[in-house]
Amino acid sequence: MKQRERRPGQKKTSGPAGESRRDDRAGRAPKPVARPAVTRDTVRETATPAAVSRPLMTRSGDRPAERVPVILESLGAGDFHLIDSGDGQKLEQYGPYRIIRPEAQALWRPSLAPQIWEKVDAVFTGDTDEEGTGRWRFPREALGETWPLNLLGVDFLGRFTSFRHVGVFPEQIVHWSWMKEQVEKAGRPLKVLNLFGYTGVASLVAAAAGAEVTHVDASKKAIGWARENQALGRMEKLPIRWICEDAMKFILREERRGSQYDIILTDPPKFGRGPNGEVWHLFEHLPLMLDVCREILSPKAVGLVLTAYSIRASFYSIHELMRETMRGVGGAVESGELVIREAGLDGKTPGRALSTSLFSRWVPK
Repeated sequence: MKQRERRPGQKKTSGPAGESRRDDRAGRAPKPVARPAVTRDTVRETATPAAVSRPLMTRSGDRPAERVPVILESLGAGDFHLIDSGDGQKLEQYGPYRIIRPEAQALWRPSLAPQIWEKVDAVFTGDTDEEGTGRWRFPREALGETWPLNLLGVDFLGRFTSFRHVGVFPEQIVHWSWMKEQVEKAGRPLKVLNLFGYTGVASLVAAAAGAEVTHVDASKKAIGWARENQALGRMEKLPIRWICEDAMKFILREERRGSQYDIILTDPPKFGRGPNGEVWHLFEHLPLMLDVCREILSPKAVGLVLTAYSIRASFYSIHELMRETMRGVGGAVESGELVIREAGLDGKTPGRALSTSLFSRWVPK
């Protein structure tokens, strides 16, 4: 799902930010899985800013109230939970599969015995850098490329990608649950914009709750995966616009058109390179992106949500940016970290908290 796993490094790749580890498989090694470019990281490389731009708006008025630090925590949900972590790795349950992936922030030692870590279905091996590629080792038996998963009542496909991601970032469940609640209690169809939408789980959650959704991603493969997820859940009739386009170009055009949204989710990469040479740098381009997002929020908007992965910064950097961007509109900005808490083998035994990403969220009250 961000930090994301969350991803340092700025290598030039054909996909957005990747993750990998060294292949240490014993015996006969399975071939790399197909469609490696369909990872969130790969998708992120193509999510680049538009060549056209505009000056930042001059904002006046009081800054919104603040709530900091806010720690949004998940113990797992649906078919996912974090079993254990340590020694730079994490042990996760995704539906029927127990998986080991790299996790640089797991500086401690694992809590569970080594034999538990050995009884896994898949281990990602390769370059540990966020944008490096690698392979999956399957200790028990060769597994298919995809398998069904469910979160918040939405069915979707997990996929073993060459960038160590599996098609969902479960720490985002806290944002999705919040969004689902807002949509369900609104008493009217809310318009939701999902920027850098990846495989569409958030878009499906919002649409299933009753929202009219616009899903934007620059990767055709990501859009294809999202449509697969929609078909898997027999949700083809839900009101979702799938837009394959650069996110900045899209929102700048929406601003010119006077389009408005009640909830905006934006989950940009740290670095991206587009097919026409466009380059996205989070620290350089995020102020304009938020500025435009404010302009396309409706007068009765219920939230603007930003998640940031793999950046060397305090959450205060995006918190203060969000407060400056939202000057004069009232409400509050709450910022902090998304964390996933270990839940043990049974998925119900709380353990240590693993930080995954930074976030900042404006709400009207």
